[in-house]
Amino acid sequence: MAASPDRSLIPDDYVHVLASEAPRPNACRASTPAGVAAWQAAFRPRLRSLLGIDRIAARGPCDLLPEHAGTEDCGDHIREEWTIQSEPGFRVPFFLLRPKDGDGEGAGPAAGQRPLVITPHGHGKAGKRTYAGLWADERERRELEEGERDVAVQAVREGYVAIAPDVRAFADLRLRQDRERDATSSCRTLQMHALLFGRTLVGERVWDVSRLIDYAGTRPEIDASRIVVTGNSGGGTVSLFAAACDLRIGIAVPSSYFCTFEASIGSIHHCECNYVPGLLAEAEMYDVAGLIAPRPFLAVAGRHDPIFPYPAVQEAFAHLQGIYAAAGVPEHCRLHTGEGGHRYYRAGVWPSVRQWLGEGAASAGAGA
Repeated sequence: MAASPDRSLIPDDYVHVLASEAPRPNACRASTPAGVAAWQAAFRPRLRSLLGIDRIAARGPCDLLPEHAGTEDCGDHIREEWTIQSEPGFRVPFFLLRPKDGDGEGAGPAAGQRPLVITPHGHGKAGKRTYAGLWADERERRELEEGERDVAVQAVREGYVAIAPDVRAFADLRLRQDRERDATSSCRTLQMHALLFGRTLVGERVWDVSRLIDYAGTRPEIDASRIVVTGNSGGGTVSLFAAACDLRIGIAVPSSYFCTFEASIGSIHHCECNYVPGLLAEAEMYDVAGLIAPRPFLAVAGRHDPIFPYPAVQEAFAHLQGIYAAAGVPEHCRLHTGEGGHRYYRAGVWPSVRQWLGEGAASAGAGA
């Protein structure tokens, strides 16, 4: 008789033991496109519930009420600053970057229309400013350049319109006391407060991305049928969950995040904003990513990332490849590996985005 597995819940083995026992009723076990679609139709509402999105929506509809805060000519593009109301009484600040007038390589079927790239940022007190290529001092400039963190600028120079929002708990969306003491974020406090009401910070950030898509539909220069979401680290988190929940997102490119929950946020100390109560009991990260199929998915990872270990990235990607194969589109699932650590790798991103947008693979409403 085989020996029983060690089920001791000592602190060092806690996550591994419970993960090995988890029934994961929402793991993907489908083997056909129809089966994948049926699984997605069941799991996506459950994921939205776990994220607290249903509770956010229950506060009722609200108008976007966009407010323009300024425009800057940046040489090769225009940077506009805006806010919108994403839920009653809460406004999201963002930059909208657009190429100078004239059709370009990224122009859409309607004259002057271009695909949209939404770029949620990761941890950092500068928020959207970093992704828009702005820095306050030499240290920030060096970190931006070394980590290729000006993601929205990269997108606009590819010929796309880019929206770079402030993510909740950062920059101007920190608590007042955290702004006054210049803390990096308010993640812990705002996550704990959200949990009191059955919400999560991840869910609130996903909601804000969806509302930005609503706003994008009002802009005549944006082709709202071709939407990409990409961000690094915490921005990769938002990118993955937003694309899993919102079918209007056509291409998902999470960077320095895609892995397994067990080997990443379940293995070391992470920011509280990463945690979704009950999720690992129901599914792994590759199942969440599987909700994006058949829409194109590109995971970007650093081979030497200490936070999201590369062997677990490979494990997760192998599972996700199986879901995409079952969905009938294995070519829409890719992994780009950078030979460094926890950062963005632009060289692996834009060729795939350009190809998929050119194929028209990112049409609105793709997927189950």
